[in-house]
This record gives sequence, structure tokens and C-alpha cells, in this order.
Amino acid sequence: MRYGSVCSGIEAATVAWHGLGWEPQWFSEIEQFPSAVLKHNYPDVPNHGDMTQYKDWPNDSTIDLLVGGTPCQSFSVAGLRAGLDDPRGNLALTFIAMAERLQPKWIVLENVPGVLSSNRGRDFGSFLSALGNIGYGWAYRILDSQYFGVPQRRRRVFVVGHLGDWRRAASVL
Repeated sequence: MRYGSVCSGIEAATVAWHGLGWEPQWFSEIEQFPSAVLKHNYPDVPNHGDMTQYKDWPNDSTIDLLVGGTPCQSFSVAGLRAGLDDPRGNLALTFIAMAERLQPKWIVLENVPGVLSSNRGRDFGSFLSALGNIGYGWAYRILDSQYFGVPQRRRRVFVVGHLGDWRRAASVL
């Protein structure tokens, strides 16, 4: 599985998927420290930087999966709850635009549970509707890290999409 990762941070997805033999094709991270960690740990994987500039990136690799965990501050119940009106929250729609352009078979997006109630659920509904409009069947589920070997409670919403078929996405979750 060849994948591209946006809002990469220090790249938890690559750590998780390494044992499966999945290969990152590129990262997209703008913060200085995580970018330095990526460069140190994955010197052969390009970091394209700002995901909003994806149209200017080199189009030299096909990916099977697009993964990301867009910033949660605009959706978190601890934040201002600006949702998609916040530029950070709007990156979820940039993620959709990237999926439309790159057409990977799979997408995985992660965020905080507050994304479900942001703007009375309309923000999450807009995201799922947009995903459907570009041809992805999808499923979502809240998972808690405490049930996966991590000694803390960390609930996250995972959206899995498969190009053309929601049943494939649902089977993953």
C-alpha cells in the first residue's frame, strides 16, 4: 500500500503501518519540529509542506491511500468551536479536494469526537457529503486508545473511505 500523509506530525501512521509493509510516498507537515523529525527518521520521503498548496506539488507518485489528522482545535469541545469557519478546520475540506484530485482507493481521516457536534453536526455532515459527492463510500467510528494497548483514554473519530463502495470502508472499522 502506497500512501500520502497530510498534517503528518511526527508520523504516527507510518509507525503503525511499517510492520504491514506499507510505504509512505510523501508527507505534508509545516511545523518546524515535526518536519525535522520527519527528515531525520524518513530522509528519503519528501515533505511537501503546506497541504493547501497541493496543486503545486510534483505529481510523480500514485498513492493507494490518503491519510490525515487535520487540526482538531476548531472542533474540540475545549476550543472555540469555529468548525469549518476556522482555517484549521477548513483543512478537512482541503483533504477532500486532495482526494478528488489524487483519487486514492482509500482515505483515512482522524479527528476529535467534537467534530461530530461542531455546528450542530453540520460540519461533519458537510465533510461526509463532500466525500460521497466525489465517489467515496464511507464509514466512521469513535475508537479509544485505552482499548488498543495505550495506557490513556484518547477518543478519536476515524473516517475510512473507499472509492466507490461503503461496504469496504465499513469492513475496516
